[in-house]
Amino acid sequence: MAAGDPVPGSLFIYAPNQGAPVFFAVAFAISAVGHFWQCSRYKCFSLLGLHPVCATLFTAGYALREYASFNYLYSPQNLIFYIVSQVLIFICPPLLELANYHVLGRVFYYVPHRAPLPPGRVLATFGGLMALVEALNAIGVALAANPTSSQPQQSLGKHLTVAALAIQVAVIIIFVILAGMFHRRCAQAKIRAKPVSTTLLTLYASMTLIFIRCVFRLVEHSGNTSVRLKDIDSLRSLTPLLRYEWFFYVFEATLMLLNSVLWNVWNPGRYLRRGVYLSRDGTSELQGGKDLDERSLGQKIGSVVTFGLLFRNKKQSKAFEELRDLSSADNQGPS
Repeated sequence: MAAGDPVPGSLFIYAPNQGAPVFFAVAFAISAVGHFWQCSRYKCFSLLGLHPVCATLFTAGYALREYASFNYLYSPQNLIFYIVSQVLIFICPPLLELANYHVLGRVFYYVPHRAPLPPGRVLATFGGLMALVEALNAIGVALAANPTSSQPQQSLGKHLTVAALAIQVAVIIIFVILAGMFHRRCAQAKIRAKPVSTTLLTLYASMTLIFIRCVFRLVEHSGNTSVRLKDIDSLRSLTPLLRYEWFFYVFEATLMLLNSVLWNVWNPGRYLRRGVYLSRDGTSELQGGKDLDERSLGQKIGSVVTFGLLFRNKKQSKAFEELRDLSSADNQGPS
């Protein structure tokens, strides 16, 4: 089959490549092992725990895609593997975006006197939006990825996915504005500490990758995405972003792999230590408490599952307010 020429009965629209899923499954597995090791080595599971989880989900998603690439013609069993693969691959980017908000909150705690928002409020605010995005995304992908669904169901899935992506893009823009405001305040104060500069640059790079991926998916769903497996003319009228597999591997798989490796290389856990913050003059690090998280393991997992809306780390938030009040008092100087 020529590239872009649809295959009647194919769940992928085309005859899928059988080598690419193996590469990405192995690459994400290696990245996942690296993330697990780094989280253990730097004791930063609470900060970066979503990265090994997402890398593992990506590994499973591409492993299932490899199976589906040999069994791509419609059957009830093949359809299950195909849908699960799509869901696993597409639910991770919002989670990685949520991880970035968590990292930004930790950077805010590191420089409390320059932070525009308390770190707990960053995660709770953006986490709530990401919970909405993830719910819309999961339902939308499940409906849109099922070529046997009715046209109204596929249309609903498309609209839900577009809504999720639009919210995600808007939140990314707000994130960049918030991070840029904080970065500018640090620059004005001549704060060039590595936990600030390196982490913020890594966040900008990560959000750029996620943003490009979101735009790609928005453009994809702006075209015709209603699949009729046995109607060759209908399949040929689909958007090229669905008919050509290379779009998926360039703007979805490659971008998310780069994002995962990005955090492997510039892992902030090595220098954003728990309970440590920067002095007001920006020259030394101070200890704000050896253990700022007294939550149980179940509460920590509950916080992640609820996108930071429940089981918040109240002790860290209180410590942050105390540090910011102390910095404000220092800024005023003696009366």
